[in-house]
Amino acid sequence: MRSDSYREAERRRMIKMMAAAAAGIFLCFVLYDLVDRVWNGVFVDWFTDRYMTWSIKKDAEGVLHYVWQPAWPAVKRLLFRTLLAAVLTVCGIVYLESRTYAKKQLQKSITDTAEMVRLYMTTQREAGEVFPKEYAEVSVQMAEIKTVMQHHEQVMREEAARKNDLITYLAHDLKTPLTSVIGYLSLLDEARDMPAEQRAKYVHVALDKAYRLEKLTNEFFEITRYNLQQVILEKETVDLTFMLTQMADEFYPLLQAHGNEIRLQTEEEMTVYGDPDKLARVFQNILKNAIAYSYENTEIVVQAQNAEEMLRISFQNRGRTIPKQKLDSLFEKFFRLDEARNTNTGGAGLGLAIAKDIVVLHGGRIYAESEKEVTAFVVELPRVRLKAHGE
Repeated sequence: MRSDSYREAERRRMIKMMAAAAAGIFLCFVLYDLVDRVWNGVFVDWFTDRYMTWSIKKDAEGVLHYVWQPAWPAVKRLLFRTLLAAVLTVCGIVYLESRTYAKKQLQKSITDTAEMVRLYMTTQREAGEVFPKEYAEVSVQMAEIKTVMQHHEQVMREEAARKNDLITYLAHDLKTPLTSVIGYLSLLDEARDMPAEQRAKYVHVALDKAYRLEKLTNEFFEITRYNLQQVILEKETVDLTFMLTQMADEFYPLLQAHGNEIRLQTEEEMTVYGDPDKLARVFQNILKNAIAYSYENTEIVVQAQNAEEMLRISFQNRGRTIPKQKLDSLFEKFFRLDEARNTNTGGAGLGLAIAKDIVVLHGGRIYAESEKEVTAFVVELPRVRLKAHGE
């Protein structure tokens, strides 16, 4: 395809050059005719006055004659100027022609490239089938771009599928506690003389189901908020040790309910430059996840330490080992482990995704490790370097 277009362009160019040469020859004949016939007297007079000299010479018989001869210095100057003008004219014509040709070729190249890119991106054809050899570098780059775009599209499709599945599960799960609440309240309304002990039992069950219903409703709102929110950081120097200690105290009731306890291991005066509210949300989401998926009556170890360039904060709990192929997926939106669908521990699958977004905005990274029933979530954040006195 491209070779044929090149040959056609070269053929057109040769035709234009031959036409230009013919036009130049024709112009020379026209100028010659003008000089030789139309302007004969004027030109001869002009040339004679400026570039010819005459002198008187005697012949062998002693007769005086007027002899005309070129004034060679003036003629040389004329020839030089004429040649210079001709060269400049030819250069100007070649320059203008080259620019015009280059513009046309550039425009054609852009058009052809755009068409090839469109064809490659909208079809299933291989890059080698669409791009010629001269476009090898473009072919490689477009193949990489297409691969990345296809990966992103696949991720978005999987995310949309997980979201739809999650909404389906939540919508189904809403029916059970709602039916229970209505059923127990109906019994309480109909049986006015129900024994106090049984009445208290029914009220307790209805209240538990109502809490479950509230939790499911909040998960719907969480999905909506995540799609609409835009995270904006308001950074300041944060005392990380104090934040983790305070958070451990706040989670005491939840830990007690699950039979867990926190063992906090931090260095003194650990600071990080970041948004305290957003970082607190990161640690809370991770800790909630650790409590939800840990074995009862086990210890959760929260450890913070200084590395070379980063602060490393890890949350370690004992629970079911997470398969390696699922560790990266934990931080994707709407991802939940399979067992979460059948328990009350599984949320909307947004907590860790939100945590990852916040950590990345802070210039850090978050990842998970799991083996031998020990799972650790690790957050790495840039350290705050305090300037020495006098710097």
